[in-house]
Amino acid sequence: NIEHHIAHLASAFFVSPFKNSALVSVDGFGDFVGAMWGIGEDKKIKVMDRVFFPHSLGLFYLAFTQYLGFPKYGDEYKVMGLAAYGKSTEMGRMRKIVKLNANGKFELNLDYFVHHREGASMTWEGGEPVLGQVYSKYLEDEFGPARKKGEPITKHHENTAASLQAMYEEAFFHLLNYVYEQTKIPVLCLAGGCAMNSVANGKIFDKTPFKEVYIQPAAGDAGGALGAAYYVWHQVLDNPREFIMEHAYWGPQYTKDEVKVEIEKKRSELIKLNCVIEEIDDENDLCRKTAKEIANGKVVGWFQGRMEWGPRALGNRSIVVDPRRSDMKDILNVRIKRRESFRPFAPSILLEKTGEYFEKDYPDPFMIKVYPIRPEKRSVIPAVTHVDGTGRLQTVRREDNPLYWKLIKEFENLTGVPVVLNTSFNENEPIVCTPQEALDCFLRTKMDVLVLEKFFISKKP
Repeated sequence: NIEHHIAHLASAFFVSPFKNSALVSVDGFGDFVGAMWGIGEDKKIKVMDRVFFPHSLGLFYLAFTQYLGFPKYGDEYKVMGLAAYGKSTEMGRMRKIVKLNANGKFELNLDYFVHHREGASMTWEGGEPVLGQVYSKYLEDEFGPARKKGEPITKHHENTAASLQAMYEEAFFHLLNYVYEQTKIPVLCLAGGCAMNSVANGKIFDKTPFKEVYIQPAAGDAGGALGAAYYVWHQVLDNPREFIMEHAYWGPQYTKDEVKVEIEKKRSELIKLNCVIEEIDDENDLCRKTAKEIANGKVVGWFQGRMEWGPRALGNRSIVVDPRRSDMKDILNVRIKRRESFRPFAPSILLEKTGEYFEKDYPDPFMIKVYPIRPEKRSVIPAVTHVDGTGRLQTVRREDNPLYWKLIKEFENLTGVPVVLNTSFNENEPIVCTPQEALDCFLRTKMDVLVLEKFFISKKP
């Protein structure tokens, strides 16, 4: 039986490139713990301390996510995107709710919450999990009536989101700085659901003394399975460490014959939509032709190799478009994604060009940090520049994903820009995994082109 947060710590440390590291896990809660930290030394993890339930930064963020009218499990990322539109005007009120203690810990003012009395229930709505309300009436007394789902978003909501993010960061960096003081190790492995807060992650180098950070791509509870397995393998069975997770491409992949069979099944539907199907075996030709379509403003589904591990599409199950077009966000939302207009889209950039476009060039292959885009480049890639001038980037290294790197390189050869907009290949459903799912999504939406392994399928007007 591996404790929840130990599994989180193990999921990051045992696949990291670090022999020794400070370790931090922060989430809602698991096994009645909201945060845990310690040290990783070769094959062993030593736990230093915990923050016990009901105190939790994840539940603090969840409470305001619900208050702001986003009730679905995992909606916190929407509020993180909304925060960029506001100003942190509510910090006085926020500091009534979260108190920072001397030993790196934090505690919630439980008057504003009900989870410690009633638990956090979960129900299902339209096939998606919905968590029961965790905030009390005192939160509405303090901040005004809660926004109902679908109601207009006001400046008050934007400022509340900005203040929430700022308060989260205050507590998060309070903890990280304490852990550094205790360990004096300049490298950090970060895990838990809160490790998906890419805005905070992108500030770790500015706000703490840590020089290197590793966050495993499935940092949330899904990654706990990996951590439990590695904990037993190394900590219990004392096996040596051999594996470093440098990329996320560990999922299923499909042969050319399997893809061909699925295309044949859909052939009549494809013909009905006036689709042309070409088989292009030469990778250079495939990438060149695809890059040309992207540069011409087409919406391209890109399905290659092994599916990504974790919640992000990282160039194998992606929709790829031109970041130079300021209208591309709206085109994607109208045609396929139908998401809230305030949510940003993400850039994939050639690793070696990161410093030219971003103010930091520390690699981020898992799209889990937000960096400021250089002011002079914001107008060059407006579709991936958020309202505050930042981007949640994926750095693409040739060795990790040669084909995706080649696609972006061909786009750069055509346009001078080593960046594409990369969003997940889906339409209000999980990311496509199989060729059948990719074809279904392509047929159902207003995508222009589907590059399905070596098959180039385009809708002709």
